[in-house]
Amino acid sequence: MKQTTARTPHTLLAVAAIAASLTCSVSVKAQTQDFWAGKQVSYIVGSATGGGYDNLARLTARHLGRHLPGNPGFVVQNMPAGNSIAAANHIYNVAAKDGTAIALLQRGMLLAHLISTAGIQFDVQKFNWLANLNSETGLVLVMANHPHQNAKDLFDKELIVGASTGIDPELSPRIYNALLGTKIKIVTGYRGTTEIGLAMERGEVQGIGDWSWSSLKAQKPQWITEKKVRILMQGALERDRELPDVPNALDFVKNETDRQAMQLYFSQKTVARPVVAPPGVPAARVEDWRKAFMALDTDKAFMEEVQKSRMEVSLTSGDSVTKVINMVASASPEVRARFVEALKN
Repeated sequence: MKQTTARTPHTLLAVAAIAASLTCSVSVKAQTQDFWAGKQVSYIVGSATGGGYDNLARLTARHLGRHLPGNPGFVVQNMPAGNSIAAANHIYNVAAKDGTAIALLQRGMLLAHLISTAGIQFDVQKFNWLANLNSETGLVLVMANHPHQNAKDLFDKELIVGASTGIDPELSPRIYNALLGTKIKIVTGYRGTTEIGLAMERGEVQGIGDWSWSSLKAQKPQWITEKKVRILMQGALERDRELPDVPNALDFVKNETDRQAMQLYFSQKTVARPVVAPPGVPAARVEDWRKAFMALDTDKAFMEEVQKSRMEVSLTSGDSVTKVINMVASASPEVRARFVEALKN
């Protein structure tokens, strides 16, 4: 005998609820695809062409579209003025707030409001932080034909370094001079590490006060293999595992307040390549971006290009960047004051 199953009102309601849920899910997915399809993303870079930030932006732009619904196109635009201040102001105040504009900012923007408010028209805590492309270790380098042999010589002999105003090649040696007592003479006026590297090769300056290890390996690998430079000191919250014998600047700090001020400065290096969207972008679009960036971590084509380019990528989530931003905001007034004093010394 054929058996039948009675469908109670509760069963019918449950089936209807599941059907509605599936319909809603498909509808949301379709709407998301409809939004991104045919769109062109404006990807702003807060640095000059040819440097580490620019290279990473262009690399990620070539692959991110595959991980966004509808596969939008990308246009990369450089806004180096003010060492990312112009880019940060633009993405915060001018750029589209529908999700089609993002920016890779220089890490100095995380602490810029502590140093000076001149020209700053953004609140770092109100950005939508999408991802961080890499952490960095800053290096004090000297060309091998100069007398400096090790970190101790930084305290005994003047080192003349090239720098770009307002970013790490200038700020790091300022911090070292003020908090450690090093004798680093800073010559500004160069536009990024590409120009500073040329100045070092021409003999205009002896070295640089902060060149990130990953960028050095990508841009000047021959300097390392041919031993054209010496690495005197590194700057980060922890020693780089590839440079275990190079002393860390924190090894030379004399008191706890100065240590915390230097740690505050180095906190930005843990999120050295941050990508943001403007405030006001719909939460669903922010989530699309965060998923797209993290998907690069398992993207075979992307990782193959990373290896070929000799660039380094170590992706961390937007939530992780936000935690660092909040940590900076919670620094004590005493530590903030010492940090600002050190930079203005």
